[in-house]
Amino acid sequence: MHNTPSKKRKHAQDIGGSVLKKSTKFDSDAATTPLLKKDKGKGKEVPEESEFRLVRTTLTVSISPLFASNPRIGVEELLDSMVMRYIPALEGVVLSHSKLSFIQDTGIIKGDSPYLICDVAFDAVIWSPRVGMKITGKVNLCSPDHISLLVHRTFNVSIPRRHIPMNDWEFEYGPAENDPEFGAVHHDEVQAKQDASEEMSKGHSGRWIHKLTTEMVGGESGFVSFVVVGVTIANEMLSLVGSLQSDPFSPAHTLGNPPSEEVEAEDDQDGSTSENGIPLDAESVEESEAGDEEIEQFESEEEETKRVVQKRKRIQGEGKEEIGKRKTKRRKDV
Repeated sequence: MHNTPSKKRKHAQDIGGSVLKKSTKFDSDAATTPLLKKDKGKGKEVPEESEFRLVRTTLTVSISPLFASNPRIGVEELLDSMVMRYIPALEGVVLSHSKLSFIQDTGIIKGDSPYLICDVAFDAVIWSPRVGMKITGKVNLCSPDHISLLVHRTFNVSIPRRHIPMNDWEFEYGPAENDPEFGAVHHDEVQAKQDASEEMSKGHSGRWIHKLTTEMVGGESGFVSFVVVGVTIANEMLSLVGSLQSDPFSPAHTLGNPPSEEVEAEDDQDGSTSENGIPLDAESVEESEAGDEEIEQFESEEEETKRVVQKRKRIQGEGKEEIGKRKTKRRKDV
């Protein structure tokens, strides 16, 4: 086998399709090495929990006969197709691969299949964030119900409203473009404000600000540290759910519980609540009562209808019996 480095061909997509025609299998016993940081005091490397992992793993591949002269090219094309995809066996997104080597000097051809089956080993850098980690991302979008971030300018993070401390932060709606007061503001001031919050409010006129300092979430840099409370896998990619709460895993921040501040404010306006504990206004209570009355009326009408039908059946049965008696009497008279 040749170990010379290869170059991608122009028809890489066709080649990748040929390589992926057969299934691949990862070795479950993969050696994982966490990223290390140097301790300035002692000059030693101390392991640190990181969202990145360096993994040495093995893979069983089927190489197309197209690469019979240089199987390494076929394997590299296959590994290239795995980059920026979530691989379940590696429990993360593959960012890069290196140090490719063949475990055996020979491959296996089964039956009349033209594909060469062999085992390879390689190093892979994996992005594998876990629940509970604290990560930093840059604010990309602000809306009343969530904050959107980008981690490493690539991976999406969503911080729902229930995971934003409502005692410290509030959403400030920006002026509409067709507002007369907005048009009266000097153009330079408007441009300065737009430049300051362009990264944080794309597609929305508003931003999250601190109640005391009125500072935008993320400050001038736009970077926010959050705790990972959820991981979503879709379309072979990871996206995260973050939290800014001091106790992100508290049951108070689950999906069924609205922020306590909003619930108390609504309870002050109207003390009535629904069966699920959600506050209702006066109009909702009236609609609910009207609906209950309609249901009761419908049930009473349905019972009355059943009585009428039973009465008719009874009358019809009695009539048939009377007719039968008359016919019997006539036959006796004859």
